[in-house]
Amino acid sequence: QVQLVESGGGLVQAGGSLRLSCAASGRTFRSLVMGWFRQVPGKEREFVAAISWSGALTRYADSVKGRFTISRDNAKNTVYLQMNSLKPEDTAVYYCAATETILVVTSREAYDHWGQGTQVTVSS
Repeated sequence: QVQLVESGGGLVQAGGSLRLSCAASGRTFRSLVMGWFRQVPGKEREFVAAISWSGALTRYADSVKGRFTISRDNAKNTVYLQMNSLKPEDTAVYYCAATETILVVTSREAYDHWGQGTQVTVSS
């Protein structure tokens, strides 16, 4: 079993930055592909970014490419999402997720473990 705890959400003005963190426990972190998703009320949870176990491979949604950066520190069992140039449409609950597949997948169905989510609100 994997436990995931997100932190770092909050309220920020458009153009600002936030860094989300996700601390993992319960299983060898370095064997997990990690992802970030987000969801707004009434919409499906959507893929934001994912990173391979080594950190060498990353994938991003087109909507965040060039603004968000996913990274991980296997020594700290933590994955990060650096969010720059934030826009009001980035407002959502952000979820950390983990999967034991070796592929850096973008489908939420492929992820087995989820955090509780952290709210990010971007004001215009």
